[in-house]
Amino acid sequence: MSAAADIKIVGLGPGRAELLTLEAREALRAERVFLRTRRHPTVDELPEASAWPSFDELYERAGTFEEVYQGIAESLLREAVRGPLVYAVPGHPLVGETTTRLILQQAPERGLSVQIVPGLSFVDVTLPLLGIDALGENLQVVDALELVACVERQPFSGGSWPLSPLRPALVGQIYSRLIAGDVKLALFRLYPEDWPVTLVQAAGTTEAAARQIPLYELDHQEVDHLTAVYLPAVPAERAQTVEALQRIVACLRAPDGCPWDREQTHRTLLRHLIEEAYEVADAIESGDPEALRDELGDYLLQALMHAQIAEETGDFTLEEVAGHEIRKLVRRHPHVFGDVMAETAGAVLANWERIKQAERAERGEAEEHPLGRIPAAMPALARAQTLIRRARRHGFEAVPAEALASWGSQLTSGSITEDRLALGLAALCALAQEAGLDAEQALRRWTLATEARLRRDKPPAGDG
Repeated sequence: MSAAADIKIVGLGPGRAELLTLEAREALRAERVFLRTRRHPTVDELPEASAWPSFDELYERAGTFEEVYQGIAESLLREAVRGPLVYAVPGHPLVGETTTRLILQQAPERGLSVQIVPGLSFVDVTLPLLGIDALGENLQVVDALELVACVERQPFSGGSWPLSPLRPALVGQIYSRLIAGDVKLALFRLYPEDWPVTLVQAAGTTEAAARQIPLYELDHQEVDHLTAVYLPAVPAERAQTVEALQRIVACLRAPDGCPWDREQTHRTLLRHLIEEAYEVADAIESGDPEALRDELGDYLLQALMHAQIAEETGDFTLEEVAGHEIRKLVRRHPHVFGDVMAETAGAVLANWERIKQAERAERGEAEEHPLGRIPAAMPALARAQTLIRRARRHGFEAVPAEALASWGSQLTSGSITEDRLALGLAALCALAQEAGLDAEQALRRWTLATEARLRRDKPPAGDG
């Protein structure tokens, strides 16, 4: 980019003035230089910086950091219309510098050009203190404010955490105890509370230091704008993410894994999948959150096992399962991810039906029967109730009216309550037992026969 850019954003480096690049020193000789803040070691070592205006006062007046950063960007864009300027920021302009991002986004709209003059970032001077290879260890660099945002969005921040505990991470911008506390809470969701982390302070200055502490003590330390924390990778065995569980499942299925797990197939696991679904239902009925957590874990394990087996046979991967479901959810929720209005559950269901019909048309499939697909493996009672509910929704008569009236009058002379219904079902089971009949099988056969009859019938006029 030309040296005559309207705005030059210059990185001041992480600390000592001797770490300034030659290009940065040359750029700082400009007539008009603005500082984001004077609160930086390099500024203290530059005598000429005393004449440069800063935006520190804006930090005092604005209510939020978003207002500060937008205010700085707007001021600089207005100033640049009057003539070229240099904007000096701590570290590297493209490492944790929100104002740079805002200026790069908004300058073209005003016909202004921007040049980035790199500087050493806090990452560059932190790596020697830690003795690690950032690329070799797949180091993640994370903004503490992103973790804070995740905490603020709870309980709707699932899936948005900006790091994986299975890889090392460096978290910057931990500039207050309040931020440190929120970062700690965010990390507790992913890391063991006693996980050893390294607190890095004043990197790039003569007071640079790094020391190890347990994660739960993070907000007990003295921190400032030059504080960062390094998080070593957590072994999958101690992590608590779906990614770690997926890794454990792959390990169990590997050639040197568990003999029992390696022998399993989709078919041999089918019974376990159904059993785990019932155990999840039991946990829900019990109202015990810990039991539900445990049973959901067992059920999730089944899904991951089937995905792992499918990957081994070349059928599909877990990522493909997720991707397919994501696309389907987005497509079927245009009222959330698009511009369609749906303010009631009924409107949502109507949208779903239209979308599913369009999907079938795109695939060249025949129009699906209004009853839809009812899984054959469902328990007979649940399957019968699903069939009856869908039949009624579309105007079909699944149970003859005279049979419904006759049995209803025998069951109760008043309103049907859950207890009376349960007693009636139990009585039918007892009668089946006395007659030597399998109540489950009898209901299943009735459901299959009724479903076949209804599918042969044409939908009632006006359906659809």
